[in-house]
Amino acid sequence: MTDREALQYVQYHSSKESTYLAAIRQLISNDLSEPYSIYVYRYFLYQWGDLCFLALDEHDNMLGVVISKLEPHRGGPMRGYIAMLAVKKEHRGKGIATKLVRMAIDVMIERDADEIALETEVTNTAAMKLYERLGFLRSKRLHRYYLNGNSAFRFVLFVKESAFTSRLGYDENDGDEDQPELPPSA
Repeated sequence: MTDREALQYVQYHSSKESTYLAAIRQLISNDLSEPYSIYVYRYFLYQWGDLCFLALDEHDNMLGVVISKLEPHRGGPMRGYIAMLAVKKEHRGKGIATKLVRMAIDVMIERDADEIALETEVTNTAAMKLYERLGFLRSKRLHRYYLNGNSAFRFVLFVKESAFTSRLGYDENDGDEDQPELPPSA
């Protein structure tokens, strides 16, 4: 299939679990190195199904999926998290992953996300390029992060300036008034 117009992008809905869950699991298990149990999928889909999006062809075959969540991070900023992204190999390079991630980001921003994070294997250059094109920054390397022993990069997209400046230890409310008085010059 080469016609982008034939693709449809849909938001996951729990009423379609029997239709989509097996296909989501199959697609992700084919493309990601990390094995996930049914409970991991249900954890995300039951609580944040509205942050999960699917790319389907004209026959409703699943070509891609993004699974995400949004919640306060350690009592601080509202952090979106892209947990899983997969596109069938024969459909890569057609903008499907970009569209799915943008859809998830857009909904997270609408819901007041301060930042959005994710991890990807250091060997997955295509994914790293995708996230960097979308404005994500590498924030740290996670040694032997995955069960297969591979390391990961954590990427963060700072949606609000306050999320970025708080990471730097800068408080935009700090001004000269908080500086100690200097003695007059002699």
